[in-house]
Amino acid sequence: MKSHYRAVVIGGGVVGASVLYHLTRFGWSDVALIERAELTAGSTWHAAAGFHALNADPNVAALQDYTINLYREIEAESGWDIGLHMTGGVNIASDPARWEWLKSAWAVFQSVGIETARLVTPDEIKAICPIVDVTGVLGGLHDSNEGHLDPYGTTHAYAGAAKKRGADVILRNRVVELKARTDGQWDIVTEQGTIVAGHVVNAGGLWAKQLGRMAGVDLPVTPMEHHYFVTEDIPEIAALDSEIGLAVDLDGFSYLRQERKGVLLGVYEQNPKHWNMDGAPWDYGIELIPEDIDRISPELAKAHERFPCLATAGIRKWVNGAFTFTPDGNPIVGPVRGLKNYWLACGVMAGFSQGGGVGKSLA
Repeated sequence: MKSHYRAVVIGGGVVGASVLYHLTRFGWSDVALIERAELTAGSTWHAAAGFHALNADPNVAALQDYTINLYREIEAESGWDIGLHMTGGVNIASDPARWEWLKSAWAVFQSVGIETARLVTPDEIKAICPIVDVTGVLGGLHDSNEGHLDPYGTTHAYAGAAKKRGADVILRNRVVELKARTDGQWDIVTEQGTIVAGHVVNAGGLWAKQLGRMAGVDLPVTPMEHHYFVTEDIPEIAALDSEIGLAVDLDGFSYLRQERKGVLLGVYEQNPKHWNMDGAPWDYGIELIPEDIDRISPELAKAHERFPCLATAGIRKWVNGAFTFTPDGNPIVGPVRGLKNYWLACGVMAGFSQGGGVGKSLA
């Protein structure tokens, strides 16, 4: 382990790996990523790993578009298979106000140069995702530049491409203290010794709160629970010749994509639950939280109405994992006033939609 770097990224999820990669892309080879366990240990490993273009903020939508367009490039550069499924996706509206919002979002997409999106009718939605019941649906916004991927492979692709450009990736070495130096640099005290860094990037994910407090900053981030389940094979899916498009039922608070010959269905929880508000325990790794099905039963009921084949589908596994959220749902990216050379890349709830754009912006 070297004793000095121009910049050190703390956190080994997809966001931290993206920041590291983009620093090298902008010519900074003397950089490192430090991770207390393994790459993806935290939120990344259990992510549903879908990626979407739609966002209410046009600037964030542009970051998401950049992220998605980067995937084939980092796969080729790194040599890592990222398991890319470019299925396209559709956001479904059954409420008149929501439908008007989707139409305005499409107009914004045109203005920022996202040309892969189009408005679609209920019949077109049915063609994109044949297992959806379009009863009551007014229309949707389809984007061919959506899909899902392998979170493990994608994170290692970012890190692998960064290493080819000269970066170091240091695993199984927890940061225990941060000390600001009088010359503007930082002493990063780790379990294996102290590193001097010209710049520090907090990409700590579930541990971003603790890393902020090490520098005297109380960040507005908190881990919250998030559920999805994966079904066994579904006959309606197995009978198809091609993969279904990703579907987001905006008024039913659920999203669905194909997983093998079944589906993965996740919910946007209307009765959310915090988890370890001061940050995850340091020894928390590749673990899950017991599912809390009663709390999300209203969303599940709506999902079964929108996707009727779920009624007879067996569930292969439940996932209830923690993700870090901010008050407005958008990531916290950039410098901290009053702290020289201390940077934030945290609260990125939609890491596989936004991670690439966050990494580029910060770099």
